[in-house]
Amino acid sequence: MNVNTKRVLNLLTVLLLASVVCFGEVRLPKLISDGMVLQRDAPLKIWGWAKPGEKISVRFKNRNYKTVTDATGQWQIRLPATPAGGPFTMDIVGSSRLTLKDILVGDVWFCSGQSNMVHQLNIHDVTYAKEIEQANDSQIRQFWVPTLTNLQKPQSDLPAGQWKAAVGEDVRAFSAVAYFFAKKLYATYKIPIGIINASVGGTPIEAWTSEEGLANFPAMKTTIAKNKDTTYFNHLNRKPPALAIQPEDVGLTATPKWSDVSYTPKGWRPINIPGYWEDQGLKDLNGVVWYRKEIDVPASMTDQPAKVFLGRIVDADELFINGKPVGKTTYQYPQRRYKLPAGVLKAGKNVLVIRVTNTAGKGGFVPDKPYCLFAGTDTLDLKGTWQYKVGAAYRPPVGVSGGGISAQNQPTALYNAMVAPEINYAIKGFCWYQGESNAGRPEEYATLLPALISDWRRHWNQGTLPFLYVQLPGFMDYNYQPSESHWAVLREAQLNALKVPNTGMAVAIDLGEWNDIHPDNKKDVGERLALAALKTAYHENLISSGPIYQSSAIEGNTIVVSFSDAGGGLVTQDGEAPGDFAIAGSDKKFVWAKARIQNGQVVVWSDEVPEPRYVRYAWADNPVNPNLYNREGLPASPFRTDR
Repeated sequence: MNVNTKRVLNLLTVLLLASVVCFGEVRLPKLISDGMVLQRDAPLKIWGWAKPGEKISVRFKNRNYKTVTDATGQWQIRLPATPAGGPFTMDIVGSSRLTLKDILVGDVWFCSGQSNMVHQLNIHDVTYAKEIEQANDSQIRQFWVPTLTNLQKPQSDLPAGQWKAAVGEDVRAFSAVAYFFAKKLYATYKIPIGIINASVGGTPIEAWTSEEGLANFPAMKTTIAKNKDTTYFNHLNRKPPALAIQPEDVGLTATPKWSDVSYTPKGWRPINIPGYWEDQGLKDLNGVVWYRKEIDVPASMTDQPAKVFLGRIVDADELFINGKPVGKTTYQYPQRRYKLPAGVLKAGKNVLVIRVTNTAGKGGFVPDKPYCLFAGTDTLDLKGTWQYKVGAAYRPPVGVSGGGISAQNQPTALYNAMVAPEINYAIKGFCWYQGESNAGRPEEYATLLPALISDWRRHWNQGTLPFLYVQLPGFMDYNYQPSESHWAVLREAQLNALKVPNTGMAVAIDLGEWNDIHPDNKKDVGERLALAALKTAYHENLISSGPIYQSSAIEGNTIVVSFSDAGGGLVTQDGEAPGDFAIAGSDKKFVWAKARIQNGQVVVWSDEVPEPRYVRYAWADNPVNPNLYNREGLPASPFRTDR
């Protein structure tokens, strides 16, 4: 045997011994770790892995609990219900010993959904700068579940994750909605609040539902079965999608580049920011457009930190100042807020160049957003006329797309990887903010949402756990005529889910932004969810919702609408007559109606409809004036009676 062979054998022996030792060590799921928040007043499961047949003991609050691992090396110990408190330590002993520190006992909420639940405080650091600066909430903690998918089966653990307290810079990573939800609960009860956040932008509800939960959806069952065939899935995704033909960007290949300070612009044309370039003479252009502007900066702004706000840009952008790259975003949704390194700005003339890339729809700068450069107390407005030049015009794709699918949008994919690992962990309830990705098929959502609620409750096996959710806010263009709306139908599906026991809905129709699917106001959303929790989970005697449609009656040429959750009475937010009511006869041709609040009800009529049959309220993607509220300051949910 030569020396090299001996070395290889010795190395293999070391690795084998290391694996045996590792297998023998007690291992815990990532969720059970330092700083965790355990659910108060409920039986608790502590679980993990070690070698088969190993004796495991858990010591918590001066009591010992014992078990033995099964043939697969798994173990689980049940702890009795315990009141809120802490911090505590927990010792887990097998062939090795683990000590968990700084454990709190309080209420744990599983928060999930798509991007509006993802959005972290850091993304809204201007709106909530004061809250971030003052954050010192050691009793509020979040466990952020990493984005993962699995099309095969539910997973038992996560590859990473840790509990963080809402203190200092760590609060920036908190879901903004979940943080304000937790903050209100903590202010009310002064007990620890834990957030488990499992959310992924742009994902449909079926991706968060288990295979059992989708048993009544035949098409999805077929998709699940196909996706489990890795050969099929890999083959499907090996076929590249047809892409637009993308010629080289002249702005990058030119010498000097269009972003360089030595470049002398020639042939540039005027264009306005904000605004889409298709609305300013660039018909049907997908490609790269460069924007350029010279601005004068006072000396007072050059010796301190500065920021550039560029609103929102569709789709991707790169910002250069005086030839230096200072900011870059690869997709359209985040607001552009770029910090400028020291030395970038100079007194006098500065050249700003923005390279914008768009592949579909209108490209450019979204209106009604902040566009400015500021430092200290000085602000320079960046709106107005810039110069532009096209760097590349993409040609339409050639050939048939090969397809391919996104794993995170497939049925069960996120449940298997991001929800299943937590179902042993006792919780107080669920918070859900999702629906945008299902708005194209809203009728199906009417059955998918109750299916998800039932599915999660079944897997957690803690009875009818409270399920709280956000109804979609207003979004997209205002329509000044009565019209049909997928978003309105999806809101109706969410409204009807209140028929499921122990659910609560936060109406957010007034909290949207027409040009941003991620509205900035996350605090009111979180606090309205907290109101739903106070009523549903904590059984407080309070009004937790705005007016909810209850019934209607035809009285002559009027329809009289009654509401639950009217609280101290119906009012309008602006003091005007109720708006956004539409009325129709038996032909279901809706026209705008007049309305008045009378005897705790809303009376609706139109001279154009002498024999009314149906009424709608705020029935639009983005209703213009949904001003009906209760005196508690909560908005009425949109509804219709013509189904």
